[in-house]
Amino acid sequence: MNSESPQGRGAPVGRRVFLGTLGLGALGIVAAPALQRGTEAVLSGDPTGLTGLLPNGGGFRYYSVTSSVPHKDAKNYQLTVDGLVDRPASYTLADLRALPQTRMVRDVQCVTGWRVPGTPFEGVRLSHLLDAAGVRSTAGAVHFTCFDGAYTESLTLEQARRADVLVALRMQDKDIGHSHGGPVRLYVAPMYFYKSAKWLSGITVTQDVEPGFWEERGYDIDAWVGRSNGRDDEPTT
Repeated sequence: MNSESPQGRGAPVGRRVFLGTLGLGALGIVAAPALQRGTEAVLSGDPTGLTGLLPNGGGFRYYSVTSSVPHKDAKNYQLTVDGLVDRPASYTLADLRALPQTRMVRDVQCVTGWRVPGTPFEGVRLSHLLDAAGVRSTAGAVHFTCFDGAYTESLTLEQARRADVLVALRMQDKDIGHSHGGPVRLYVAPMYFYKSAKWLSGITVTQDVEPGFWEERGYDIDAWVGRSNGRDDEPTT
């Protein structure tokens, strides 16, 4: 399970399953409880990991787009920062913990309709890592990769520099566990939760935004809570 080989990462789930989950995304805001019950019955025992797609009892559920995800910890975790930067870097978990930490408490909102209010996250501001790397003038976006071997996400450079975007190490006042994307995940507070990539392993500064895993399957590239589905203006703060 700790292997970085394709066999260790697990395979992405199939197209048919994804079409079903996209349907859940479209309907979940108005019918999440009923969909949750029906979907859990259908997916019970399914090896894809989608049994944890929807929340349980108003909380979080395990969610993976691959059949397995390697476990990482302080001994073997590494986060790389590269691309259009002057000073590419690699961070261990100890390195990240030694940097200034920011704590914020916000609601977590899933595009399928469920919400977890008042959730504390703590970590390093993404802007801090970008400044340390020396972003070049030709850059316009940031691309994120994950050690599950499948999930990706992107933000514009302006979005990535927001003060409420973290490389998160703690969630609900404890270290982020594996099922929640630990030991390190992205947390994009003002956007739907699919932008907060779990099992974060790479930050690559790019010229243009590259659609992420779910955007390639129909989700909005910009995902401001309450402003998505084609209305992606930044919310007033």
